[in-house]
Amino acid sequence: MNGTIDTTFDVYSDTPSGRDPDSHSQTLRRFHRVLWSKPLPGGSKFDLTDQHPKTYLYHSSALGEFHLSSDSIGHTYRHVREMAAIVEQVPEEELSRFFTACSTIGAYIVFPSRRIDNKPTINGARGLHRKIRDRFDLTLECIRRHYLGEVSPLTETLERYAGFFELFETFEGYVDFFLLQDLLLAKGGAVGFFLPFDGFDAPPLPSDLEAYRHYREKLVTFVAARNCRIIEQTKTT
Repeated sequence: MNGTIDTTFDVYSDTPSGRDPDSHSQTLRRFHRVLWSKPLPGGSKFDLTDQHPKTYLYHSSALGEFHLSSDSIGHTYRHVREMAAIVEQVPEEELSRFFTACSTIGAYIVFPSRRIDNKPTINGARGLHRKIRDRFDLTLECIRRHYLGEVSPLTETLERYAGFFELFETFEGYVDFFLLQDLLLAKGGAVGFFLPFDGFDAPPLPSDLEAYRHYREKLVTFVAARNCRIIEQTKTT
């Protein structure tokens, strides 16, 4: 059935070797289209198509025009140079289990893909910013602050895409739409970080093996919980 979502599917399994599932897994693309084509908090349907030329997913209506792309929210950091000394202490089997968990739909989301004024997209900015380093919990904290009108390392970038975030009306609306509830300490409340958080000045990458394993456990638990929410959503649509 076209709307079926398999939360155990490995998005690398239909991705050509050496390529990125975000761009090349047709199954991941279909999963995104099915999952996020649904009513917005205001009641309007956010229908997505994968048939628009040169665009991963596309929406156009009275709400506006939106070009979206996939982005991984589960990172093992196994190929990050600064993490090499830590990651090499982790048994390969343990790393493989971590990578497998981060290769399911629960570890992926969509963001606007069109550059504005030739500046980085959200995907690019959160990967490049030294205070974020692709950490999705830190990204979500930036998004929470955006809805509150507070400053974060991604303020400038998120403001460029304010129209996208307005679709969800509130931070709680954004969290509920993308099934991110398990990354909050309480419904609509504070972000439950993968590592202890005391502002954005601390280095975002795990500092030692214990911190890395703590980060892994938190992330894997979140992805599993989000996959369960995805299953529940597909039962009701």
